[in-house]
Amino acid sequence: MPASNGVLASIVAGILLSSLLAGCSTPGPAPVVSREKARPTRVASGSQFHRVQRGDTLYSISWQHGLEFQNVALWNGIAPPYRIYPGQRIRLTPPKRSSRTPAKSSSARKPNVPAKRPVTPSSKPATRSSAPAPSPEQEFDHVGPLKWRWPAKGPVATTFSPDDPSRKGIDIAGRIGDAVVASEAGKVVYAGSGLIGYGRLVILKHNKNYLSAYGYNRRLLVKEGDRVKRGERLAEMGKDIHGDPRLHFEIRRNGTPVNPIRLLPRNAR
Repeated sequence: MPASNGVLASIVAGILLSSLLAGCSTPGPAPVVSREKARPTRVASGSQFHRVQRGDTLYSISWQHGLEFQNVALWNGIAPPYRIYPGQRIRLTPPKRSSRTPAKSSSARKPNVPAKRPVTPSSKPATRSSAPAPSPEQEFDHVGPLKWRWPAKGPVATTFSPDDPSRKGIDIAGRIGDAVVASEAGKVVYAGSGLIGYGRLVILKHNKNYLSAYGYNRRLLVKEGDRVKRGERLAEMGKDIHGDPRLHFEIRRNGTPVNPIRLLPRNAR
């Protein structure tokens, strides 16, 4: 009797073990594997509008948001010389065009317009009309090809990288108080410390395509509206966020940062 009980126990144990193994081998849902390449995450540009603060210019706002100043002016209906005012709301994206156009009414009556009286010709001799004055935009555009020069003496401490938002230009090492000069002739369109990450900053407009910027300065020697020549002193070199004597230098073409090394001469500074 005890032997038969042992055999029965072995049979029951075998049945239970088989059930457990069958349960473990039951296939579940297959893991989902995507073969599509991961898309790069697009960095949000933030608000679609900018509220003008004291010291802002259209150029500094466009520079801060990586936009072409002509586009920002167009989107906001701002004509040269691009004056803006504190509290003004600046659009940073193109306005949406309405697909609905007002229909012309054929039954609309034309207003009565009084007939124009004939103009009696003046007895005074006609004077020569002077040539049209250049627009404010043309008054400070650089004439001829741009010939860039180094804005400071010293080795390049940080290079340009199109994939790194913190390296939109180059950093030039030097000493506190070193001269910072205009890389090319232009007009000062911003001089201040309102742009975060640039310290005391100078932005020059050279023509309708090119702007250059000079940051981390200890002291500014120019003000907004000044015309400067190539090599003219703009500021004194200051410190970067790490406390090292540096000049941060950028060149932008149509709002897009370009590598200054490709435009600057290779000769000694």
